[in-house]
Amino acid sequence: MSERPSVQPKDATILVVEDNVQNFVLMTRLLAFLGVKKCEWKASGWQVLEFAETLPHIDLILMDIFLPEEDGYQVLERLRAHPRFRDTLIVAVTADVSKENLERARQAGFDGFIGKPIDPDRFPNQVRSILQGEDVWELE
Repeated sequence: MSERPSVQPKDATILVVEDNVQNFVLMTRLLAFLGVKKCEWKASGWQVLEFAETLPHIDLILMDIFLPEEDGYQVLERLRAHPRFRDTLIVAVTADVSKENLERARQAGFDGFIGKPIDPDRFPNQVRSILQGEDVWELE
């Protein structure tokens, strides 16, 4: 990553794009444990860009890959094409934890990769590291 400003979890606005309610609930609980106060949710890839534009600021987008309507790669492409989100941190969060998918995510322009199932012991530190500008590319 290029020089990105470090963001404290308590000051971060995070958008979770996840169609599985249990995964979303787990992530938001872990983000709250980390100190994140502003967490938004979109359950599908449809209209993520339009929704993101309504938010005053987004520090991090946690993007599921397998989404209804549009997959995470299609949503990423549309977000990256928008000047406001060109440099927003967007991390793939996916159950497809193959090396091939990790490389595809890297090539597509994601800023990191977190495999599912979410590890409650590691997820808060993964997000903290990402907010501090560190690379997180982990298959498990």
